[in-house]
Amino acid sequence: MLSFAGALRVFLAIEPQDLRKNFNGLSALVTDHLQGDLRQGALYVFANRRHTRIKILFWDGTGLWVACKRLEEGRFSWPSPSREGQKRLALTPEALAMLTDGIELKGARMRPWYERDENKS
Repeated sequence: MLSFAGALRVFLAIEPQDLRKNFNGLSALVTDHLQGDLRQGALYVFANRRHTRIKILFWDGTGLWVACKRLEEGRFSWPSPSREGQKRLALTPEALAMLTDGIELKGARMRPWYERDENKS
């Protein structure tokens, strides 16, 4: 499980991306497509067309991190743009944690594929 601090800025790319891209390709998407600056310390979140995989790109001050998650079943609840031409959406760290944990952000309900094992501590 990942933990995200409250002061962390998170930007989600609304449009699906080719997740075969890694450090350089995702960095180019941040600067060219999302008009972001990696060195400002924000997380950038990308998904594939089917919303079954996500990648997170993060600059920690010394280098880039790429984290990825692939779902075996179901899909991530991915938001739609709220205005014409919108390419990114700012999320709170708590919303990112909910998204990666299988909670649908609209209405805050668990997606059918997510099951928490209550016996684990």
